[in-house]
Amino acid sequence: MSRLPTTVTVGGRTVAVRPTLIDRLVNWRDPIKGAARYQARLRMAMVGGYNAADRNRPVNQRGWRSERDAASIVAADAATLRAESQDMVRNSPVGGGAIKLNVTKVVGRGLVPKAQIDRDLLGLDDEAADAWERNAEREYHLATGTREIDAERCLPFALLQGLAFQKVLEDGDVLVNLPRFARPGSPYRLKVELIEAARVCNPKGQADTATLVQGVRVDAHGGPATYYVASRHPGSLRRGALAEPITWQELRAFDSGGHPLALLLMDKQRPGQPRGVAYLAPVIELIKQLGRYTDAEVMAAVINGMLTAVVYNDTGVPDLGEEEDDTLSEGEQRTSTSGDMSRMTLGNGSIIGLPAGAGNRIEVIDGKRPNINFDPFVLAMLRQIGMALEIPFELLVRHFTSSYSASRAALEEAWDYFQRRRAWLASQLCQPIYEAILTEAIASGRLTAPGFFADARLRHAWLGTLWQGDAPSTLDPVKEIEAARARIDLRLTTRAEERARLVGGDWEASLPQMRREQELLEQHHLTPAPAAVPAPAEQPSQEQEDDAAA
Repeated sequence: MSRLPTTVTVGGRTVAVRPTLIDRLVNWRDPIKGAARYQARLRMAMVGGYNAADRNRPVNQRGWRSERDAASIVAADAATLRAESQDMVRNSPVGGGAIKLNVTKVVGRGLVPKAQIDRDLLGLDDEAADAWERNAEREYHLATGTREIDAERCLPFALLQGLAFQKVLEDGDVLVNLPRFARPGSPYRLKVELIEAARVCNPKGQADTATLVQGVRVDAHGGPATYYVASRHPGSLRRGALAEPITWQELRAFDSGGHPLALLLMDKQRPGQPRGVAYLAPVIELIKQLGRYTDAEVMAAVINGMLTAVVYNDTGVPDLGEEEDDTLSEGEQRTSTSGDMSRMTLGNGSIIGLPAGAGNRIEVIDGKRPNINFDPFVLAMLRQIGMALEIPFELLVRHFTSSYSASRAALEEAWDYFQRRRAWLASQLCQPIYEAILTEAIASGRLTAPGFFADARLRHAWLGTLWQGDAPSTLDPVKEIEAARARIDLRLTTRAEERARLVGGDWEASLPQMRREQELLEQHHLTPAPAAVPAPAEQPSQEQEDDAAA
C-alpha cells in the first residue's frame, strides 16, 4: 500500500492536500483508486490562483471567514459597534479627535448654497436669473438661519449639519425626519428632526425578515419604504421612562410624488446595505488596546516619579537617624508599622519600613520610566489608524514637524477625503432640505417659478445649486495667492472659485462691501496704488529638508 503525500509541488507552487480518513481507507482498500481520488483532490486545490484562498496553507487556517450579505453583517454587530464608538467619542482622544476633525473640516461653520439655475433652459437673461437666484438664497436663509428649522428648537440648520454628520460617523447612521408644522417664528412649515440610530428598530423586537431589517422596511427593489421609530431610546434611564411602554411610529420614506419625507443618512459601502456602520469600526479594537497601553505607561511613570524607598531592618520602622517629626504632638512617640502593612502606599519621597527579611538594607523602587520606546510605538499605531480612517498621520495628531513638503502633501491628501465627504453631505442632506424649502416657497407664492410643478426637467432647472463650505488650511498663503492669480490670468478658474478655495465665502456677495470700502478710501484720499503681492520665499528642496532634519 502506497502512502499518500501531504504536500505536492507543481510548477513551483506548493499545495498542501492532507489525506482525510476516507482517503486513507480508500487507499488501504485499493491503492489505485486511492491515488485517483487523491489526484482529483489535488486538481481541485490547484484550480485557484490566490494563495490567500488556499485553506490548506497553515497561515490561512486560523480565522476562517465566510461571505455574508450586507444586511446580515450589519445587523449582527450594529448595536455593539454603536456602543463602543460612542464610548470612544467620550473617552478616547484618538477616536473622539478623529470624528471632531471630520466635522470641523467637512462641515465647519456649515455648508451654504449658491443658487445656479439653468438659465438657457428657463429662458432667462442674466439680470433676471441673478435676481431669482438672490431671492431663492434669501428664502433659504430665512427658513434655515434660526432655530425654528429645528424640531427641537435648539439649532439653526448650519449647526444641525454638524450634529447630523457627527452622528453618522459615531453611530453609522442617523434618521432625519422632515415634519411640517407651523411656528410663530418662521413662515415655513418644514422642520428638521434628528433621530438617533438606536431608536430606529423593529417593532416589539421582532426578528429581521427579507423586507424588514433593523427598523427599515424595503420595497421590492431594496429601496427604503418606511422607517420604524421607537418612542424613546432603548437605553433611556430617565425617571419614569422605564415605566412607559415603548411604542413605534411608522415614518414613510417618500410621499406619493417621490419627494423625501425622511432621510436615513449613512455612508453606504455595499449594495443591499440597509443601515450604516460606525466610522471607527475598523479601528475600535486597536484604539482600545492603545488606550490601555497608554494608561499603563502613565501609571508606571507616576509610580516611578514618586521615588519611594523601602527599608528592611529588624524593627520594620524606617529609622534613618534622629529626625524631628512635626506631625507628632508633645509626649507622643513614633510607633512601628511592621505589624500593619495594609496602609502602606507609594508617595512622593516616601520611605516605607518592612519587616525583617534579609538584613538591614535600603532599596529604591525604580520602574525604569519613562519608556523610551513609548513614543515610537504609539506613533506607529497611529499611522495604521490614520490609514484606516483616510486621515494622514500628521493631521490626525495635529503635529507638523517632518517637513514643509510632507505637511503640505498631508493637507492636500486629507482635503481630497474631506471634499468627498462634503459632497456626500451636500447631496444627502443639504440639497434635499434646499429643495423642500424652495418647493414650499414656490407653492406658497413667495417665489415664482413657471413650470416648476408641471415638468420634472424644469423643476430640476430651478433647483440647481452649488454648495460651498470653509476653505482648506494653507501652509504658505503667499504661494497660494500667487497660484490663484496665475490660474485666474490663464482663465483656468474664476475669482469666485479662488475665493472659495482660499478664504471661503461668496465672492459676489462681498462686492458691495468692497465697493463701499473703495468709496470711503477715495473720499478720504486714501487710495494708494495696490501693493504687489510679495514674491514667496524660495522653499528648500526635499533633500535639503531631509539633510536639515538629520
